[in-house]
Amino acid sequence: MEPIEIPKRSVPGQPAGVLTFFPKVHIFLAGGLLSALIAATSLPSTQTESHRHTLSVELPKLEASLPSAEISWPEFELDLITPSLRETELTVKSGDTLSTLFQRAGFTDKDMYGLVNSGREAKKLAKLFPGRKLIFSVNDEGKLQSLVHRIDALRSEIFTATEAGGYEYSMIEKKPDIKQAVRTGAIKSSLYKAGLDAGLDEDLIMSLAGIFGWDVDFALDIRKGDSFRILYEEKFLDGQRLGSGAILAAEFTNQGTTLQAVRYLDRNGEPQYYSPTGKAMRKAFLRAPLDFRRISSNFNPRRLHPITKTVRPHRGIDYAADRGTPVWAAGDGKIISSGYTEANGNYVVIQHGSDVQTKYLHLHTRAVKAGARIRQGQVIGTVGSTGYSTAPHLHYEFLLDGVHRDPRTILQKLPKVVSIESSELQRFYAQTQPLMAQLEQTTTLASNSTSSTKL
Repeated sequence: MEPIEIPKRSVPGQPAGVLTFFPKVHIFLAGGLLSALIAATSLPSTQTESHRHTLSVELPKLEASLPSAEISWPEFELDLITPSLRETELTVKSGDTLSTLFQRAGFTDKDMYGLVNSGREAKKLAKLFPGRKLIFSVNDEGKLQSLVHRIDALRSEIFTATEAGGYEYSMIEKKPDIKQAVRTGAIKSSLYKAGLDAGLDEDLIMSLAGIFGWDVDFALDIRKGDSFRILYEEKFLDGQRLGSGAILAAEFTNQGTTLQAVRYLDRNGEPQYYSPTGKAMRKAFLRAPLDFRRISSNFNPRRLHPITKTVRPHRGIDYAADRGTPVWAAGDGKIISSGYTEANGNYVVIQHGSDVQTKYLHLHTRAVKAGARIRQGQVIGTVGSTGYSTAPHLHYEFLLDGVHRDPRTILQKLPKVVSIESSELQRFYAQTQPLMAQLEQTTTLASNSTSSTKL
């Protein structure tokens, strides 16, 4: 079969056209087929209409590549994109463990270990405190999607499941609205009762006692008619009161003498309380080394011993309190003895510098060992009734140069803690004087005979 020669319009440097080498018959057959195909597509038919109908169903899929704003998604498709979750909220109770909480939420220990082993933050969930909340979010397949550990109204930890099978950690902290409030009160029986009557919560009452705890023994020194007033912060979130914050300024009138204190943030942002003139409220020793309720006996060198019924020196103070009440170190120092004897029961002795010792007897438990360094206010044990004791109490002794001294009077003769440096006084006054002015705007409940003492 001979090839047809077609005139060439070639471009110099390019090869000849392909059709040049096709046989005649092949070219005629290809032309006929092309004509038939064009004719067939121009005529409607049932088959063609069927194909068109099928294509119209597929059009939404083609439009899926368009911008999402132009697509109206059906509801069933949204459900496929965002799986529905159900939540289970549990409140941690005394005696609960993470394992029991997971079981109550419908999960196994394997699920719990999968979360706990996902990171350092998750391991902390092994120690939960009563009152906190755990919120489990579960998908339709029963798998844990997230766990929220609500620490309080302001702080929440979130553990979110990842595609890799682990959990991603995040922390959410809300900032409350801070408002200032003033409260005043008069003492009839105790500071604690007067504080409650004035609308203070327990934390504020203990903070107030802590501010003046170096100058006032709130068991021995309190008298009917003593008074107080405080300027403090209150925290709100979405209009709901969350609780109290820090005391900004305070005044306490005790037996005709008025003490004042104001909160100051130093250049490092550390808070401390000072007198309005810049002298530190904090002293070397606390007046009372525990959160006491009442005193069973005062310093008395001619005291009749309750067990032996003989007159024996009672070189200290007995603070009667419930068994288990925390006992604090009266000052910074070193534990030189922590043990047990038949007479003293469980006891601790602290050396403060070179000339002062404090002793704590009849403890229920001891929280420190000999040789340990201790800070003022640190718990060293709990009140008990071990040794020669008829009821739970703390026997507290104070020795200066080896001689027993009355803790209620000797503290006034000891050195004070360093106060604000003169170079910082201007900054101190700028920060604290407005607070004292706000405190002064309230009406004092102290009697007209009360004298004001600047520390």
